[in-house]
Amino acid sequence: MEPDGTAAPDRDEQYDGDDTERRLPPRPLYRPVVDPHTSRAFGRPDGVERSFPPPTDRATEYVPSSPPPDPMLAEAFGRPPGVTESLVREPEDGAVEEVPAPVDPWRDPAAAVTAVAPAAAPPEPAPAAPGDKLGVREVLFGRRVGARALATLAAVALVVGLLGGVVGSIAADLGGSLTSSRVTLAQEGSDLPPGQVARVAEAVLPSVVSVQETFGENAGTGSGVVVDGAGYIVTNNHVISMAATNPDATLSVTFSDGTKVPARIVGRDVKTDLAVLSTDATGLTVAQLGRSEDVAVGDDVVAVGSPLGLSKTVTRGIVSALDRPVRLSGEGTDTDAVIDAVQTDAAINPGNSGGPLIDAEGRVIGINSAIRSESGGSVGLGFAIPIDDVTEVVQSLIRTGSMIHPDIGVTARTVVNDALSGARVANVTAGGPAQQAGIVEGDVIVRVGDRTVSGADELVVAVQEQQIGQAISVQVVRSGRTVDITVTPTPDA
Repeated sequence: MEPDGTAAPDRDEQYDGDDTERRLPPRPLYRPVVDPHTSRAFGRPDGVERSFPPPTDRATEYVPSSPPPDPMLAEAFGRPPGVTESLVREPEDGAVEEVPAPVDPWRDPAAAVTAVAPAAAPPEPAPAAPGDKLGVREVLFGRRVGARALATLAAVALVVGLLGGVVGSIAADLGGSLTSSRVTLAQEGSDLPPGQVARVAEAVLPSVVSVQETFGENAGTGSGVVVDGAGYIVTNNHVISMAATNPDATLSVTFSDGTKVPARIVGRDVKTDLAVLSTDATGLTVAQLGRSEDVAVGDDVVAVGSPLGLSKTVTRGIVSALDRPVRLSGEGTDTDAVIDAVQTDAAINPGNSGGPLIDAEGRVIGINSAIRSESGGSVGLGFAIPIDDVTEVVQSLIRTGSMIHPDIGVTARTVVNDALSGARVANVTAGGPAQQAGIVEGDVIVRVGDRTVSGADELVVAVQEQQIGQAISVQVVRSGRTVDITVTPTPDA
């Protein structure tokens, strides 16, 4: 069926066996039906058959033009009446008058380089006629002042200048100068007797020495005190330990009068940090030794020594505590001691070690040995070895060269808790006095003899107070129960 509703021809009937004639005829143009409403809306107007209107005559065609100007604007900007030419000269009105080129090439940027004549030299001025020389009177006053008046004026000016100089000199001496040769300061002597500290220092200073040890480029300084007229000097072991362990080290002492002599080590004790030196010096001032039982908390004391290398230094304080267990050890020394120290607030610094701590009567009550400070300087906490311990150790070192201490054969650690505080036994020496008495590891020692033990350091000093071979009572806490054990100390070597 074709689009127009007619029956389509039979394609098979047109095939006659020739492939060249086997072709389809052109299909009729399909034109859709346009309804009357669409045709009226989009169709051509009535009487128009072409797509565009026919061309019109250009002569009769309407050409739009500008409206006439406003009368006010024409009167303001238009040409005057009777003038037809424009204010602008048109090219056809005539040739433009050419402006001649500047005669000065320097003012013409396009001028070529040319040679010009030099400027004319100005005429020389006519020589002036010679005149008379002017004097002071002519210059200053124009001949209106006489010579006598001028001389008088000069004399007055000279007198005024001299007077001004004299007045200025006097004023400078009175108010401007800060020095004077006429001032003499007056001094008055004191009739008051010297103070107690001054008397103590005067009496003790001759017996205090400065100790120096040198080994290669290493050097150390400490203090010491003469305890016997034969030349024996007591000091700390840590002051001379470098010289004691190095045969090539040198040791010397300097007295208060500046005399410096070599020194030799008589003996030393690492467990009490004490050492004894000997010199060949004679005529020595010997320090007076006191007793520990006479020392009380609050007593005035004086520390003498060579702190920071400054010899003959005296500081003052009081005894702030007694029986203070303090462990002494440090780098560069073999000292491993625990002392039952006298605590003082007298300033003690490095270099005071080995010097004496003196009471108000001038007696030695201790040997300064340590300070406790986070910065390394004196903060009012110094510690000295009690004089009773010093006397016992020094006598043993002078007589035998060594010191023997009591020992019970235990090592301990400090223990503090809500139930108790003491020294917990960490190790018991096989065959030692503690093992033979029945003390075992884990026991907490809380008392030795009559002294309460609150820590490991206090256990050491409590044992050192005992006598070798004399039985003592040791109280321990074992499994929450208190047990009293009898132990007999033996020599530590």
